Amino acid sequence: MLNRRAALGFRLRCPEADSPARFKIMNERGGILIIEDDADVLRAARIALELHAKRVELAASPEGLERRLQNNVFDAVLLDMNFVSGVRDGNAGLDALVRIQSFDPSLAVVLMTAFGGVALAVESLKRGAVDFILKPWRNDKLLAAMSAAMNITHSRRQAQTQQLDALERGAIERALARHEGNISLAASELGLSRPALYRRISKHGL
Repeated sequence: MLNRRAALGFRLRCPEADSPARFKIMNERGGILIIEDDADVLRAARIALELHAKRVELAASPEGLERRLQNNVFDAVLLDMNFVSGVRDGNAGLDALVRIQSFDPSLAVVLMTAFGGVALAVESLKRGAVDFILKPWRNDKLLAAMSAAMNITHSRRQAQTQQLDALERGAIERALARHEGNISLAASELGLSRPALYRRISKHGL
């Protein structure tokens, strides 16, 4: 008799998914969080992704979501839409999506939904999810979606870093100008030690 996972139609291996070059980027970044209440689906997703990601963490529900995000660095989240048996309105998934976005706006979220939930998934895209995967999935499609999501997260975080660098550079330039290049006074105004200010000056090429 086919086990439940096979009956669901998940493909645990496929030629495209096993291409190391195509998904090399997934191994170079932090990790993936999978949130799904069905143990078989959770296991299938883990098997599909764990060879191509640096780290895969599993959660059976969004409970304690903020704590997980605070204690770990993730580059993408694979999120189911429903977590209560018999409930198919997707509100739990939408709520989790909002919580993720509130905690870390840069973190890209891919939704999982059954075929009948496509309209809900499309609505979720409008609310900020980057993609959705239909269950049962093809592993190559899942891997492509998660790889793209990790790239989006990386690009967002890179942009944030550049913005912070620009703000820091501007603050240093203004402090130095106000104190006519006096490092001690500029450092005091910025709340930095002289060595720390020198390091930042060198970093920004000032």
